[in-house]
Amino acid sequence: MKNYKTQMEAAKKGIITEELKRVAEKERMEPEKLLTKVASGRAVIPANIGHMALSPEGVGEGLSTKINVNLGVSGDCKNYAVELQKAELAARFGAQAIMDLSNYGKTREFRRKLIAESPAMIGTVPVYDAVGYLEKDLLEITAQDFLKVVEAHAKEGVDFMTIHAGINRRAVESFRRQGRKMNIVSRGGSLLFAWMEMTGNENPFFEYYDEVLDILREYDVTISLGDALRPGCLDDSTDAGQIAELIEIGHLTERAWKKDVQVLVEGPGHMAMNEIAANMALEKRLCHGAPFYVLGPLVTDIAPGYDHITAAIGGAIAACAGADFLCYVTPAEHLRLPDLDDVKEGIVASLIAAHAADVAKGIPNARERDSQMAMARKNMDWDEIFRIAIDGEKAKRYFESTPPADRHTCSMCGKMCAVRTTNLILDGQKVEFCSEK
Repeated sequence: MKNYKTQMEAAKKGIITEELKRVAEKERMEPEKLLTKVASGRAVIPANIGHMALSPEGVGEGLSTKINVNLGVSGDCKNYAVELQKAELAARFGAQAIMDLSNYGKTREFRRKLIAESPAMIGTVPVYDAVGYLEKDLLEITAQDFLKVVEAHAKEGVDFMTIHAGINRRAVESFRRQGRKMNIVSRGGSLLFAWMEMTGNENPFFEYYDEVLDILREYDVTISLGDALRPGCLDDSTDAGQIAELIEIGHLTERAWKKDVQVLVEGPGHMAMNEIAANMALEKRLCHGAPFYVLGPLVTDIAPGYDHITAAIGGAIAACAGADFLCYVTPAEHLRLPDLDDVKEGIVASLIAAHAADVAKGIPNARERDSQMAMARKNMDWDEIFRIAIDGEKAKRYFESTPPADRHTCSMCGKMCAVRTTNLILDGQKVEFCSEK
């Protein structure tokens, strides 16, 4: 019989859960070492007691950088089958998390199917779903209504939820006082800001935060404290509103830990490269070492259609400087709901950023695949190259699209391939070009 409600409570009691044991194996870490990180809140294992298909993952200090894939239907794009294909694609590439951001139609049915089938941890943003789920206009939704949606998602098996509890009246005052070029770009943040302004009430997720925590604790849902005041352009980064909200989130983090609820902290969107490291350090300081979950950051505002690249640049810097969890960005960001090709490009870009950061941080065994790739390239072993590559199918397609006359080279350099030349010399052979058949 379990004598704990959450992974954090178990860790505080010195109990090594099955989930913790599996994560420790994946991370090649001693379970006792991981247990201390989970107990202190510096690492989390999002694992709802109702998510039976879950292959648990750890997020946090000293662990490999994880990536999240956003998907879900909207009023303009309502094909649930396509969204499930995106989930299958995410699983094939090894994404550790999927966030269902659906805000239209049969969200409950889709979410239940996703939870039943997905080994990745599942996240949601209850405030997105509130209007459709409750079939009420924003002004008609009560504080208790918002909490009902949180409870419904928790019961269905969601592993982590974005709750924008930090955008309270104090944070809003800082935002209003300084002003912004892009104002509020968080969808959840804008909805709560509008609700607060129209009703004159405090943010219900802040006002009834203890009740929210009680719900999450019951099902072992990790709270992902949303960055409602994240910057949407370079000019708004690291401003008073963003930092005021982060200060509030620091207090909310400690309150959650007192109830043994695991915490992720969500971080900035658009930000110049020279500000990223400082923001990572600031979050770790103000939020007491809680794992940091970042969107990008996007390092320039002028690349619509290529924002998977701007986000991968920022994500690599952020993860190297302390971020623990990257939310992927697709080429469709700011433009449309991503299609399958967009999702693939976003996943691969985010995987590259996460892996590059893990190599730089010295995460145990992060370099193994790179070393294997170097040997495969040295040996001109194309099948091994394709096997090791993040996207081996694309690599193989490129190689075979312009096949070389000699399979021991590629069509770019041919017989003048540097690797081939050096290998021949070191093997004691001659290097000839014109006379070779």
